[in-house]
Amino acid sequence: MASPRNGHGNDKNRHAPRHVGPDAGEPVAWTTAEAPVPYPDAVATMEARVAGILSGSEPEQAWLVEHPALYTAGTSARDDDLLAADRFPVFRSGRGGNTRIMGLASAWLT
Repeated sequence: MASPRNGHGNDKNRHAPRHVGPDAGEPVAWTTAEAPVPYPDAVATMEARVAGILSGSEPEQAWLVEHPALYTAGTSARDDDLLAADRFPVFRSGRGGNTRIMGLASAWLT
């Protein structure tokens, strides 16, 4: 039976890598940041990469990046949600949801 999420059934190819995007034959690029990246710069880099993927000029990317710890505040976040608002900087994002803590390291897939 095929999975409704990924379309793979019980066949020998179910663990084969899948590529999506403008050029489905192009492999995902793997990148590791050499040094910590400020969170706003990481977001801008990711957004530029997404634009490149959508235009067909860039392949998908798995980016291993470290950034300083901070809170991200989604569109439903309220200032009084944080018990220790001065512990980390707050980055207001356009994503849905409330406030999240973003630790020192993240893997971003674009």
